Amino acid sequence: MTELSEPLFLFGPGYCALALAGLWDGPVFGTYRSEESRGRIETKGISGVSVGDIEGLSKAIAGAHVVISTPPGEAGCPALGLIGAVAHKATSVTYLSTTGVYGDLDGGWAFEWTPINPRSVRGQRRVKAEQGWQAVREDVCIVRLPGIYGPGRSPLDRVRSGRASRIIKPGQVFSRAHRDDIASGVKALIDAGVSGAFNLCDEEVAPPQDVTAYACELLDLPVPEGVPIEQAELSDMGRSFYAECKRVSNAKLKAATGWRPVYPTYREGLQAILAAEQS
Repeated sequence: MTELSEPLFLFGPGYCALALAGLWDGPVFGTYRSEESRGRIETKGISGVSVGDIEGLSKAIAGAHVVISTPPGEAGCPALGLIGAVAHKATSVTYLSTTGVYGDLDGGWAFEWTPINPRSVRGQRRVKAEQGWQAVREDVCIVRLPGIYGPGRSPLDRVRSGRASRIIKPGQVFSRAHRDDIASGVKALIDAGVSGAFNLCDEEVAPPQDVTAYACELLDLPVPEGVPIEQAELSDMGRSFYAECKRVSNAKLKAATGWRPVYPTYREGLQAILAAEQS
């Protein structure tokens, strides 16, 4: 079990990582690239460490639970290049990856033992990053995340902005996870001291058009007409999004930690977001 006083080090203190920081009882450190980003994280009680301060990074991760959430680019995982050589100093290392590493399963289930077969460039980069961290730390914990939503980043926001659409592709479903459930799930894995790969998602896969329709209903706004995917105007990234269809299982994480999502489906998640906005 994690000691309450043990530090947390966030490489890339973004949307989900900041939610994790809010659950942490000990000191929290996080990387920054500019004075603006430094001020942003320090207002949240996070001690900033510049990504250019190699010595500072080495000191900060010593004895800390390290969580990497920065996505890889063409050059690979930026965290691996900067702290990989000193990762052995950390108490634990957790890498936030994506369920995109499984590729398209034609609606089938993705378990942690499902063969890796990424089709997108993003998925391929994630696989390389996972492998890089596994080479550095045999006990690394890899958390594979599906579509992420939460306050400020949900279908409710897209509906209000007029950007929401209901693209119809027969049989298409996606798995999701609320930001706060991701934070609590990652913390549960760190507390349990486990290693290996874990899927973190909610309990119900669903067609994206159903989620949009439910958001409209909550806001008492008209539900957009469905558009067949063949007629939809999508970016290359959007088309790659719809090119993969799978159902993600969270059974291994639940068995290893006892964790359960507070928001088991998108309905509870969207209801909670709207209630918080209106309170």
